[in-house]
Amino acid sequence: MPDLADLSARLRFCPGDGRIWLGDHRMLMVHLAALVELRRELVGALGAEAARGLFTRMGYASGCKDAEVARQIRPGSEMSAFYVGPQMHGLEGMVHVEPVRLEVDIAAGRHYGEFIWHSSAEVDAHMAAFGVSAEPVCWMQIGYASGYTSIFMGQPILYREVECRGAGGKHCRIIGKPVHEWDDPNGDLVYLQRDGLATLIRGVPAPRLSTLGTDPARGTGGEPRPPGLVGVSSGFLAAYHLLEKVARTNASVLFLGETGVGKEMFARSLHGMSNRAGGPFIAINCAAIPDNLIEAELFGVERGAYTGATQTRPGRFERAHGGTIFLDEVGTLNLAAQGKLLRVLQEREVERVGGTETRRVDVRVIAATNVNLRDDIKRGAFREDLFFRLNVFPVRIPPLRERKEDIAPLVRHFLLKYTDRHGRAVQGITDRAMRRLVDYEFPGNVRELENMIERAVILAPDDGSAIDIGHLFACGDEVEAPFFGVVDPSGALVDGRDPPAPATPSAAGLDDPGHVVDAILLREIPLDELENRIIETAVSRADGNLAEAARMLGLSRAQLAYRYRKGRE
Repeated sequence: MPDLADLSARLRFCPGDGRIWLGDHRMLMVHLAALVELRRELVGALGAEAARGLFTRMGYASGCKDAEVARQIRPGSEMSAFYVGPQMHGLEGMVHVEPVRLEVDIAAGRHYGEFIWHSSAEVDAHMAAFGVSAEPVCWMQIGYASGYTSIFMGQPILYREVECRGAGGKHCRIIGKPVHEWDDPNGDLVYLQRDGLATLIRGVPAPRLSTLGTDPARGTGGEPRPPGLVGVSSGFLAAYHLLEKVARTNASVLFLGETGVGKEMFARSLHGMSNRAGGPFIAINCAAIPDNLIEAELFGVERGAYTGATQTRPGRFERAHGGTIFLDEVGTLNLAAQGKLLRVLQEREVERVGGTETRRVDVRVIAATNVNLRDDIKRGAFREDLFFRLNVFPVRIPPLRERKEDIAPLVRHFLLKYTDRHGRAVQGITDRAMRRLVDYEFPGNVRELENMIERAVILAPDDGSAIDIGHLFACGDEVEAPFFGVVDPSGALVDGRDPPAPATPSAAGLDDPGHVVDAILLREIPLDELENRIIETAVSRADGNLAEAARMLGLSRAQLAYRYRKGRE
């Protein structure tokens, strides 16, 4: 298998904020004893079949996540990229993987994999809880292999454990191939069903196999998520789940959160999910309108009501009839406007400035604030009765620093948006730039991240290069990264802000060029293949940055780009 250095370099320990990262995915370290206890509890409470299903789907979800980054880590070679999964599985402490036979041809849809697993943590956990089993016990690891390969290949792939140390075998051996190539796959597929727990406990017939894994573009029930809402963190999903609960009602909703967390995007999504989706959505920033005009904007004005009112004009509430009105920064309204807003919420009717006629309005009110309205109530700046009218269904949207798992999908979303908008040929983002984004605190939240990505898309070379740190923090606003540890080649944890210098040729035992040449000739490596390997490795270590790879090799960027393209043809 390929060298593991490019993967171990992505493992970072950040004790300052209690997070461990593998690339842009948050990881956990847990005691094996905890897994033993969890396994014992689940098998005892649910039965072996249901527990197996839970562990299998847990592994499947983990495999899907790792597959998302495989080709980003090792572009250019399907075989090398595929080995990211087995190696990451080992890096995560689950098992050491020994390849026996591997065929990968994505274009032809052909896959066959046979591996031996050594030192399986899951076997150790199962045997500590139950001793030797009559059946294979690497449930989570089989789920991982199936999920990883299915996402990587773009089609359902099923792995089976044909020999298991936990069942008395010498070691664990697995075989995987497309689902349709197995004679009897249904017995295994039931453990991959999203609702398989009910199936395995109640014995009801298994439903048809659905799309597995998690999708940040879909809601918690699998339905398409409204455009613009992107996130996978627990904080984001908690807020989105509340949105799903309240969407089909007419209740007033109050979004709480710092500036830039996306309150208006959530409000638009709530409107789109509601029964009023066919009606208008009217948004107004209460802080952007002068106090003497806010009532006219909200409730309308009759001609001649004041100097400058040359014509009758309906207000935002009338224009939102049959739909939704969004009052952003509602805490900035003056007390007079608050009183009229309270009447609208109570009576569902408005009276234009300078008018005497009341008009019925059918409007759902969504409000948002970035301040603590209870503090404003104590200061006498906000009406308590209005607060209770607006606070029927509060939804807190966490700041981005509390949901860093959302940074990677948001970056991908904004990259697609702004490369298309500005017609730029920017391809992705380097790992070190992504690491710095994860370390950054984002005082401006999602809005700040979006602005940074748009700026980086404009600044990055328009030649297919990736965004790097200099494109993100181009105005001197970069902050010092907090301490984080990385794993060096010996397995030791070192300060990732000051990584050790790479081994010199002498330290690697390559101080004599003749030894290098002899090693190459003995392996009978063709010269053009050797050059391609060196260039691919340099580009990979430079995170896809051709200019940096060219500096490694002592070439100009144009020379490297020509040889790189030629080697891939």
